[in-house]
Amino acid sequence: MDLVAALADQLDWHWQAQARPRLEGLTDAEYLWAPAPVAWTVRHRDSPAPEWVTMRAGSGEWLIDWAVPEPDPAPVTSIAWRLGHILVGVLGERVHNHFGGPPADYLSWEYAGTATEALAQLDAGYERWISGVRGLTSETLDRPVGPAEGPFAESPMRDLVLHINREMIHHLAEVALLRDLWRQR
Repeated sequence: MDLVAALADQLDWHWQAQARPRLEGLTDAEYLWAPAPVAWTVRHRDSPAPEWVTMRAGSGEWLIDWAVPEPDPAPVTSIAWRLGHILVGVLGERVHNHFGGPPADYLSWEYAGTATEALAQLDAGYERWISGVRGLTSETLDRPVGPAEGPFAESPMRDLVLHINREMIHHLAEVALLRDLWRQR
């Protein structure tokens, strides 16, 4: 079995057949919609943050709601917030750490203020990640990922790829559910 192809194909099938098609037609109103009275989202730099937002991150016109430590339970999140998390914490940091992509962190990311811009960022981030995974070999899958990955530092790359597959499937399913709720609101 070609493990590199199997790992890449698992995520790519989900992306091509389910996740990306479900994002077609995403509007700005839907993208920024707060699905609960207490919800994290992406807000324009000039708009005041509600009292439950203890921190905002980003370097551009749009900032993502944040808190350190994360509250328990964590607030419900908007599609904008969820996509920001995927772009930075799931894909961006990993593409930078392992495949030579541009630096990505929550504090310096330029979060998208529109659905179109967010989807363009997502498409580019996904393409960098899946291309990087397809470029792995059985040898590089067995190597430890190193200190940049915190709890995965001693784990082989295949464990990180499986983790990212789970994260992508999980968070993109949440986005699909939020789209369902938006339509039924």
